[in-house]
Amino acid sequence: MANWTASDIPPQTGRTAVVTGTGGIGFQTALALARAGANVIVAGRNAAKGAVAIAQIRREVPVANVRFAAVDLASLESIETFADTLRRSHGGLDLLVNNAAVMAPPRRLQTSNGFELQFGTNHLGHFALTGHLLPLLCKGNRPRVVSLSSVAARSGALDFHDLQSERDYKPMVAYGQSKLACLMFAFELQRRSVAAGWGIQSIAAHPGISRTDLLINGVGAGSMPGMARRYLWFLFQPAEQGALPSLFAGTAPEAEGGAYYGPDRMGETRGFPRPASVPMQAKDLEAAERLWSESERLTDTVFVTDRRPQPASSLFAV
Repeated sequence: MANWTASDIPPQTGRTAVVTGTGGIGFQTALALARAGANVIVAGRNAAKGAVAIAQIRREVPVANVRFAAVDLASLESIETFADTLRRSHGGLDLLVNNAAVMAPPRRLQTSNGFELQFGTNHLGHFALTGHLLPLLCKGNRPRVVSLSSVAARSGALDFHDLQSERDYKPMVAYGQSKLACLMFAFELQRRSVAAGWGIQSIAAHPGISRTDLLINGVGAGSMPGMARRYLWFLFQPAEQGALPSLFAGTAPEAEGGAYYGPDRMGETRGFPRPASVPMQAKDLEAAERLWSESERLTDTVFVTDRRPQPASSLFAV
């Protein structure tokens, strides 16, 4: 693994990948996969940003097999529509990168289904998306699901009495909870894949501290974190470097199911991919099972391989 880079990605010709998110780490992940020959679907809610991303990838990789597909991870209805369309057009899916995220909006916002925006988008949206795409993944060639966590998961905690931060909303506390949930989902998906014989490798990754617009889009460019991102840019590694753990998890033959990868330097804030330290709270099997059950209930999604997951028939507020 020493100093693994995108040039070490094995040929991806013939493999189909879905990457959520049109900018930052998601864009760099999609670009590297396209450069390696994969058929890449960039999934996001903003069609204009998607078009810009696709055009830029094609400028850099003229032979890229890449397209944009609309999905709003803050809408269970949109997720179901996206998955239905993909199931009709594809016989299998080889890689799903659960990358898109919302970070630390200064006031509590909700998804269209009434979930707190960060928990609803970062975790519940990707949980539902993975469940709806499970039949395609099970038909894929050596399929993998890569779920992005964050260094913020280290201080994260699951508050099962207030998962939606209705009683007490603190931006970074809610973000940490959502990213801890993403990490625990990745581990629990691997355990369930092994137990059920799905044949899917579920792997977690985090990008360290990278130079993307995620922070600015959340707390705003004028906030203290936003100002740090703008004027102390040299403390943030480039997005293409931050994408390496995701790319390693998604493509490297030596990447292991149930593992967690992040940067190897300066407290996992920058560098090259290596096994990341797992927070103690992410190892709680009872909490992971409870999170899975709650996620099924909240999204009305059941993971099954021989038929469509149960539809999000009641788009209720919680």
